[in-house]
Amino acid sequence: MRPYGKSLLLAEFCVLFTAGPALILFLRERWLMIAILWGGSVLAYAYLRIARRPDEVPRTSFGEMVKRILMRFAVIAPAVTILAWTASPGDFLSFPRENPRIWLLVIVLYPLLSVWPQEVLYRALIYKRYAPIFGEGTGYVIASALAFGYMHIIFLNWIAVAMTLVGGFIFADNYRKGRSLTLVSIEHALYGCLIFTVGLGRFFYVGAAWG
Repeated sequence: MRPYGKSLLLAEFCVLFTAGPALILFLRERWLMIAILWGGSVLAYAYLRIARRPDEVPRTSFGEMVKRILMRFAVIAPAVTILAWTASPGDFLSFPRENPRIWLLVIVLYPLLSVWPQEVLYRALIYKRYAPIFGEGTGYVIASALAFGYMHIIFLNWIAVAMTLVGGFIFADNYRKGRSLTLVSIEHALYGCLIFTVGLGRFFYVGAAWG
């Protein structure tokens, strides 16, 4: 790709992944957040289907990726649980205890309505479209993680940004190795549902952030 082509791609990346969240935060309209997330992910998914090459294969087998995801979750989940309980015992498991029906609804719908569109945009699209800029290795993982963490500024707290920055590195590395939107969405959903369950969901709720 010619230098000016990379410059245009970089400009496009900045507009989509920095200006987008900033606009949502500035206007603080839920409908805009949903429109950008879902409208962008649908267009991105269509692009990915068209641009997909038949010779693309994952670096790591499906079975090996499942094993890695489960082993990683088995280590991180207890640590997050203990941290949530230690930091705020009163909020620990408050969501399933106080609103079990709403909690169950979130656990069921969150992976489809929130996780999947995020993974389309922040993992699959960045990997495919912006490879000429960031590559398909460490550069991609860093770009994906930073964009994903930055997106969570809309919640107006550093905890959401810090946690999603770490999660962004994990999910991007998962996608880089397995190239499976399904697997990376499952891993994302596991951690997201854990966060909502143990009492950290308040850091990821625009109602609390925007008033």
